[in-house]
Amino acid sequence: MTLDNEQEQPQEENAAEETEQAPRRQRQSRARRGGGAATAEAEPAAVATAPYPRLRDTYRNEIVPAMMAEFGFTNTMRVPRVQKIVVNIGLGEALTNGRAMESSTRDLTTITGQKPIITRARKSIAGFKLRAGNPIGTCVTLRGARMYHFLDRLINTALPRIRDFRGISRRGFDGRGNFSIGLREQIIFPEIDYNQIDRFRGLQVTIITTAENDAESIRLLEMFGMPFVRAD
Repeated sequence: MTLDNEQEQPQEENAAEETEQAPRRQRQSRARRGGGAATAEAEPAAVATAPYPRLRDTYRNEIVPAMMAEFGFTNTMRVPRVQKIVVNIGLGEALTNGRAMESSTRDLTTITGQKPIITRARKSIAGFKLRAGNPIGTCVTLRGARMYHFLDRLINTALPRIRDFRGISRRGFDGRGNFSIGLREQIIFPEIDYNQIDRFRGLQVTIITTAENDAESIRLLEMFGMPFVRAD
């Protein structure tokens, strides 16, 4: 009986020591996790932010006061502004060339920085061998900062790269303040690599504004820097 009691006493002491050490280990592991979280908070990850569109500042600081004085507007909300820009590529060749849609989608994504949608035929036309639902083009609608960035690159970079460029015709207005321009080649945008394209494709750019007439829209785009042909 005496030996059994002596053997039981060390076992009880070891169990008591393990019970005391368990909470200590838990506190140490919590401290390590807390230290890691504090280190992560102390070193926040660098987030890349897009540059602020400079044409937006130009509109707010220069164009709005100038147009209010020129047209006699009494409210800043009455001053016309660019609402959205639609960039479209028509692909009649997509009916026979399966890779045309892929190439034009890649080019339009590179130019605008936004993935385009595929436009499909609304009705069947037998003369063009076209059925309703067939893919016939790609389209991108730009708003906000991307819209101003694209407009800036279009006016200051892309249009001056057109061969024998002598200005933009004023006949592209629809009478309600919206302006459309057709571009024959996508390589006028410096983002397009000449060695990566399969063929030249034209695209249409439509600038939708809140102007009530063409005179206000023309003046708005002129202040943005659109190089129109001089009026006679």
